[in-house]
Amino acid sequence: MNIIIPVAGLGKRLRPHTWSRPKPLVSVAGKPMLGHVLDRLLTVPVERVVFVTGYLGDQIEDHVRANYDFDVDFVEQTVPRGQSDAIIRARGKVTGETLVVFPDMLFEVDLNEAIEMSHDGALFVKEVDDPRKFGVVVKDGDRITRLVEKPQEPVSNEAVIGIYHFKNIEDLFDGIDYQMENDLQKDGEFFIADAIQYMIDQGKSITTLKASVWEDCGSPEALLHTNRYLLDNFGEAPNVKGNNVILPPVVIDPSAEIEGSVIGPHASIGANVEVRDSIVRDSIVDNGAEIETAMLTASIVGREALVTGDFMRVNAGDSSDIILAANARDGRVDNG
Repeated sequence: MNIIIPVAGLGKRLRPHTWSRPKPLVSVAGKPMLGHVLDRLLTVPVERVVFVTGYLGDQIEDHVRANYDFDVDFVEQTVPRGQSDAIIRARGKVTGETLVVFPDMLFEVDLNEAIEMSHDGALFVKEVDDPRKFGVVVKDGDRITRLVEKPQEPVSNEAVIGIYHFKNIEDLFDGIDYQMENDLQKDGEFFIADAIQYMIDQGKSITTLKASVWEDCGSPEALLHTNRYLLDNFGEAPNVKGNNVILPPVVIDPSAEIEGSVIGPHASIGANVEVRDSIVRDSIVDNGAEIETAMLTASIVGREALVTGDFMRVNAGDSSDIILAANARDGRVDNG
């Protein structure tokens, strides 16, 4: 099995965190999101992994080479022209059975199902409540007949999650050749769906395989949601010294220094983080950050960032009405 992982995206929805690092290296539940993806992919025999890099791609290469020991290659997409343009750059690097995986999400799938199937390819899918937000598949029996992007009419509720399996990757490369020769693109980007549709139209048998979990990591809200999922299922209750209260599930790196603080639930604290006299819940605090006298919730704190604050002090008499809210106005809370 070979794997192609396009990691050339700019990660605009995760800025400012992606100004200084590529999106796959943004931390969630104690490790870069790319680490969670690779942990799941390497459960099957892998011959080679090809990363298609772009913006800050040297950081991807440095991280992979420092932390993993498998046959790896890196190719560059110098101009962002979409998914198919990224994938075709792996031609000559891989042959035969190949997975294409977009690593801006977390998933739980059975990759052995793909290895054992007899079809020419498979798209991993997840049933969704509102298919208008996703690319979906239309099937006849177990074979895909059509791919539809963000359908306004309910043609299917099986959304494509970004994991594709091909018995022979050359079939996809041929589809991309056709797509580019016929300029099948949208707003200057070539999408893999058009290449796969060509394969289907040429008689290739493409089926679906189910994902039990699909968690997006492409926006701050989605990243925090994925952080909660990972902590709920794989979090810890670490023994942290000092005058602290730890409310699991959390992940706290052993090198972090916590003093006089409440951590959790759903807090991820990275390496060499310092937290003093603070409350941190439902948040991600990345390596080297410092939190002092602050209350954080639903927050993402980048590497070596400093967050300081001050707790409010009141002297409230009987029957007082005290509203401590950042959006308070004229003694009332503005919920608009």
